[in-house]
Amino acid sequence: MRPYRAPWWLPGGHLQTIYPYFLLKRRPPPYRRERWATPDDDFIDLDWTHEREEHAPLVALFHGLEGGSGSHYASALMRATARRRWRGVVIHFRGCSGEPNRLPRAYHSGDAAEIAWILQRLRALNPAIPIFAAGVSLGGNALLKWLGRAPASSRATIDAAAAVSAPVDLMTAGDLLGAGVNRLYGHHFLKTLRAKSLAKLERYPGLYDADVVRKARTLREFDNVVTAPLHGFLDTDDYWTRASSKPDLAGIAVPTLIVHARNDPFLPGHFLPAASEVSASVTLDFPEGGGHTGFASGPFPGNLDWLPERLLAFFSGRIPA
Repeated sequence: MRPYRAPWWLPGGHLQTIYPYFLLKRRPPPYRRERWATPDDDFIDLDWTHEREEHAPLVALFHGLEGGSGSHYASALMRATARRRWRGVVIHFRGCSGEPNRLPRAYHSGDAAEIAWILQRLRALNPAIPIFAAGVSLGGNALLKWLGRAPASSRATIDAAAAVSAPVDLMTAGDLLGAGVNRLYGHHFLKTLRAKSLAKLERYPGLYDADVVRKARTLREFDNVVTAPLHGFLDTDDYWTRASSKPDLAGIAVPTLIVHARNDPFLPGHFLPAASEVSASVTLDFPEGGGHTGFASGPFPGNLDWLPERLLAFFSGRIPA
């Protein structure tokens, strides 16, 4: 698999992040939606593709903050799995499939327990096929958290994993999203996060202070009043510290690929883990360009083929004989 090189006509981490989102996003492949009840009487929605090949390898994707099966990276990966005649499924975190979830809790960057039961159920339903898990951004951090914290059970559940643009150091990434031009990304995320949180107050009055939610201008402020207390953390600092996956990377036992651009505006290269900080099961791929979840390639106007092919090439080499 050729190494990633950002196109000469797409300079800078910010442009490489934004360009694919607005100009290379394609219509998602045909999906079949399935709803699962959660162990705590909530629900999640899964979008399946290419199910005719029931004995083919399965790629399960966990999306990023406020993402879903329509996100540019999800569409690109699911189309690539279909081209290989593999099966694919995009797992929506609670509240991200277009319908509010039932409980006060939603999802967060360190939700390893949620990752565990989903992948273990997929394994129980598909005991005889290779299962590969991929996580992008927030989903990547949560996946890495589970892999590092549960090496034995993860090895028994999946055959390989990949994390893309995962904010493994949440304290750094969160604070960078609240500074300079990165605040534009934070405002983008906050638009839907605020709306969902205020709507939840109609079902659970007094869950948190609506005025504070409305006034939140950074993810730090939002997480302090909503995400942290709803998911068992004291405050934003406690959440970002405990949910970061970087301290757990040395415990990973499943073959795992981590792809992260050094010019990612959310977590630049000098904050990324060194080879000495990860286990021997982890392959690090840190290209100079690519932005955050971007990785556009090819001649103008570009395409999103490199990242899916990088992940699927890695997975192909981990299919049991």
